[in-house]
Amino acid sequence: MTILYEQWQQQADQLVALLGEGTHVVGTADELVERVNNDRDDYLVVLGPSTPLAEAVGFAQQCRLRRPALGVVLLRQFLDVNVMSEALRAGVREVVDSGDPAAVLAACARSQDLSRQLASKPRTNGHALPASGAPLIGSSREGQVISVFSAKGGVGKTTIAINLALTLAENGRRKVCLMDLDLSFGDVAILTQLTPERTIADAIPVADRIDETGFRTLLTPYRAGVDVLLAPVQPQQAEEIGRELIGELIQMAREEFDYVVIDTASVFTEHILAALDATHHYVLVTTPEIPALKNTRVALDMFDLLDYRREARTVVLNRSDAKVGLTHGDVEKVIRMPIAGHIPSSRDVPVSANVGVPLAVSHPNHPVPTALREFAAKRFEDGSAKPKRGLFSKGAR
Repeated sequence: MTILYEQWQQQADQLVALLGEGTHVVGTADELVERVNNDRDDYLVVLGPSTPLAEAVGFAQQCRLRRPALGVVLLRQFLDVNVMSEALRAGVREVVDSGDPAAVLAACARSQDLSRQLASKPRTNGHALPASGAPLIGSSREGQVISVFSAKGGVGKTTIAINLALTLAENGRRKVCLMDLDLSFGDVAILTQLTPERTIADAIPVADRIDETGFRTLLTPYRAGVDVLLAPVQPQQAEEIGRELIGELIQMAREEFDYVVIDTASVFTEHILAALDATHHYVLVTTPEIPALKNTRVALDMFDLLDYRREARTVVLNRSDAKVGLTHGDVEKVIRMPIAGHIPSSRDVPVSANVGVPLAVSHPNHPVPTALREFAAKRFEDGSAKPKRGLFSKGAR
């Protein structure tokens, strides 16, 4: 039996016609979780083009450990070397162009043949599969990853990332991990007055064997519900941090926290691409200035090339009430995308930066954190706007 996970009905119909009878279609993560958990006779899961890369990678990683005979084939509308490399490292058997029917059928046939061979051999590595009826996937909630990105420095990206993390935590009601992945010039420590006794650089010596306990030792507690993974103190240490380590740390954070807010660098480095690949929500910060808007448009075009989901992107206009001769309509015309969040200008922002106390801490009802709170409630907490659950989040609220 083949399981097809595809959320787009038209695409699902086309793939069923290709894969043939015996293909069981699931359109939600919960249905996929239930199917994989309950039916041990399935040997092939085809993840359709609508599946986010982060979910596909996480799914393959768990299947590789717990159901090695279950093959995972990932379909993409556009093939990218980095995407293929990450997926294959995670345990996806094949990454195939969804527009090439012959290649799709050949990949599925190869995977099923390998599954039959694996299923006929007893496991001897000592890692027993869960008992029949025990949950395979979905036994733990996984948090949502929010990457705050800007294509130009000086637009308030880090300030927004910090205040957004604090807003989402709601004084400890939720657990939020704030990651500073501007590895060469991160400012989160300065803007929060945190002493970088532990940083991501401390993971370098144990990058190939870091576990949950090791991950927790990297975190610096900040406020109720918020822990921070700080950037290295020495910029040159960034060169020693691999893409794989970034992905591993993000996945561990997802398993521990309700939200993972990532403050990115304003460049498409391997580190940032690893973070963006694992992201559920892309928050692009810009200001009403032509250079910033031009760079935002370029970044959005790059997101298209990287095949990052358009519905997962939102643009936040910082200093939105600045009198600079551009209306909000002008801004949207330049970036060719609606503005989802409007953050007002305030002299209190640089003051809070200089003293190292975010406004969400010192003045939670200030217009700036209030605007971020309204944006977060609409984008991340409202049921209609909340992104689809990850493949392992059955039972999550």
